[in-house]
Amino acid sequence: MPEQLAYVILTPYTLLKSRTGGIFSRLIARTGLELAGARMFAPSRELVDAYAAQIVSAADPQDRRIQELIRDYVLQNLAPHPTTGERRRVMMLLFKGEEAVRKVRSVVGSFTHTPRGGETIRDSFGDLILDESGQVRYFEPAVLAAPTAEEAAEKLRIWARFSATDGGLLENVIRYPAHEKPERTLVLIKPDNFRFPSGRPGNVIDFFSRTGLYIVAIKVHRMSVADAMEFYGPVREILRTRFNEIVGPRAALALEKELNLAFSPEQSAALGHLLGPIAGERQFENIVHFMSGCAPSKCAPEKLHEPGTERCIALVYEGADAVRKIRDVLGPTDPTKAPPGSIRREFGSSIMVNAAHASDSADNARREMAIIRLGQENTFRRVIEESCGPLD
Repeated sequence: MPEQLAYVILTPYTLLKSRTGGIFSRLIARTGLELAGARMFAPSRELVDAYAAQIVSAADPQDRRIQELIRDYVLQNLAPHPTTGERRRVMMLLFKGEEAVRKVRSVVGSFTHTPRGGETIRDSFGDLILDESGQVRYFEPAVLAAPTAEEAAEKLRIWARFSATDGGLLENVIRYPAHEKPERTLVLIKPDNFRFPSGRPGNVIDFFSRTGLYIVAIKVHRMSVADAMEFYGPVREILRTRFNEIVGPRAALALEKELNLAFSPEQSAALGHLLGPIAGERQFENIVHFMSGCAPSKCAPEKLHEPGTERCIALVYEGADAVRKIRDVLGPTDPTKAPPGSIRREFGSSIMVNAAHASDSADNARREMAIIRLGQENTFRRVIEESCGPLD
């Protein structure tokens, strides 16, 4: 059976209430599909009108009245604010695999007039409240998804056409008090969270939501070897130096056992200076291999800049004191030293395989965002064109 491309749109209210992680978890774990792409949007009126015009469909098994409610919701809540012109944040996720549209729609669920438990995303996060006469008092769909593969492809083409003008690294979408100076920081959900379909990526995002910060960019990224080498370049020399003190005593002990030799502290230190840079370089190779799927020494020069085999999710969080807040929730590099309730204590297993990366300064966040081309590279549109064909 051929692969399909399905989408899920997280509404502005869902993002505002920080329900992103829980929805991520359900979609990945319950569908078993590949998360193929993701992009933040601040939709224009033109995009909203084009999308809304396709919502009511005879192919949708959901009640027509519900379809009309969704259409009206989209027109009212996804478009720029009618008086201030402020744009709202929307997140769009792309899932690829066999029967992707049906699997996604099954997890998303449909609205019924009979209240149910938390079986689907809309059961848990959506609301349809009627008064005694059957009139709608409150409606929140939580997420939006297409009913059929044909409609998914048509709607994906619409969003792809607007992906450069209305999407990417969002600017001026959050209003802050005059005294509050926001900053941005980068988070990478690392490849160890994608070994098999599970709720881990969403659970990690859910931890970050406790910071109260706002997501203004998201991208599914496959680091090339060159990307990873540049990204982790600043730690390369640190590793070469740090291993001096570790390797020296270990090497001396091993040689004492093997050759029945005795080493003075000075000689042990000399061994560290000799072997430490070699061990540090080996650790750097391991980091690049972990993030890209290939070690620099094993990568042919012509393949250095090709997308790697490992996948991560890049997120940009915005808000006051963003760098510190994110790193506090993440915890220290070594999971064994991370405090209870931190991401690395919960999900990390070693200094390298430690669930997520976060920038340590606003300057480094800008450097790292440039390396993975956030706001510059539109892989979202590329994924849609590969599945749905050229847009023009």
